[in-house]
Amino acid sequence: MNKSELGERLADRTGMTKAAAKDAVEGVFEVIGEALANGEDVRSLGFGSFGTRARPARIARNPRTGENVPVAASTVPVFKPGRSLRNAVGG
Repeated sequence: MNKSELGERLADRTGMTKAAAKDAVEGVFEVIGEALANGEDVRSLGFGSFGTRARPARIARNPRTGENVPVAASTVPVFKPGRSLRNAVGG
């Protein structure tokens, strides 16, 4: 499912127009992205939590040449599903 399909399903469930639902979906993703960029966690009870995790710098290996390649430290987004979501999926 892509964002457009998600917006259409939201419109069907809520009675919103499809355009308003797509704007709402886009807005939610923007707010989550902005919060993560600012170092904040986003939690939704039952659904899960979005956060960030620091990855330290390391040395990787190029599989084609065997050459060692330095990989810089980075911060990556992570998602931890909540109990309700895990149960709904079958976990």
